[in-house]
Amino acid sequence: MRVIVTIQHPAHVHFFRNAIEELERGDHSVAVFAREKDIATDLLEAYDIPHTVLAGRAESTLGLLAVQARYELGLFRAARRLRPDVMVAIGEPGVVHVAKLLGAKSVIFTDTEGARFRRRFVYPFADHVCMPECYRERIEGAVHYPGYHELAYLHPDRFTPDPSVLETAGVDPNERFAVVRSVSWGAMHDRGDSGFRDVRDAVSRIEATGTRVLITSEASLPVELESHRVRVPGEAIHHLLYYADAFVGESATMATESAVLGTPAVFVSTSDRGYTNELEARYGLVFNFHDEARHEEALRKAVSILETSDRTEWQAKRERLLSEKMDTTDVILRETVGRGSS
Repeated sequence: MRVIVTIQHPAHVHFFRNAIEELERGDHSVAVFAREKDIATDLLEAYDIPHTVLAGRAESTLGLLAVQARYELGLFRAARRLRPDVMVAIGEPGVVHVAKLLGAKSVIFTDTEGARFRRRFVYPFADHVCMPECYRERIEGAVHYPGYHELAYLHPDRFTPDPSVLETAGVDPNERFAVVRSVSWGAMHDRGDSGFRDVRDAVSRIEATGTRVLITSEASLPVELESHRVRVPGEAIHHLLYYADAFVGESATMATESAVLGTPAVFVSTSDRGYTNELEARYGLVFNFHDEARHEEALRKAVSILETSDRTEWQAKRERLLSEKMDTTDVILRETVGRGSS
């Protein structure tokens, strides 16, 4: 089979990288196309995934429309030459449009509710849409599976924690530490959302428990917090999350990554997700704070976790989760190979 995979975000690299390797090992032809977004191309290079960059970054809404137009035109030209059987992406409109024009199957993955553009202009035109069972919105004909996007690369069949990352980050193995995530809120899907009231206060409150704070941020930090910025390659952050005593932050993806690794996560944002809600209600591995008091309540919970929790407790919760969820890479492979040959 001839397969095209598109990458529009760093998280997409993690999601697809094992499936790409498995497809190529099975003698399928895989072509990867990307748009520059944060560290997406850096990750593709770090994982030694051959790829073609079709468009650059966008600095505004109008700029994004122009970038997307260039991206789709480049994707159409490349796909017309490659003649794919199936095109696969996460929520990507270009894949749906190009696949329709060329007679290829389109398989779209999603896990985030509330994406109104996708509901109107992507999912209805995709051949197949796949989502976790906890996805709260109903999409006609969609495939629901027991898992999370993050289990495509953090399932124990795919991920082995590397303690040497602690040394790279300058962390003593016996040191208690928390990872704090701050986002820029500039992405289209983040517009209108917010998280911490003041990240400096968050760091101060966590440090008061005797816990070291390492910050990962896509935006500039207050000068006094720059020394807390974590210094590890993007592909190594998951190893750090595994060994952390807690995650506290504004990223639903990183909260989920922490949870499936057995690290308790405090998610602070005005928006919520079906998967983070399930991770709290069913497994007690994520704690969600979305209302006006989110800053205070989230930090109170974070302090409580750091002062009283036992790592054995969280790992037991992780084991229950893993017993009920599947390796999402297996879902990607099943849907890609099965749909492309149908």
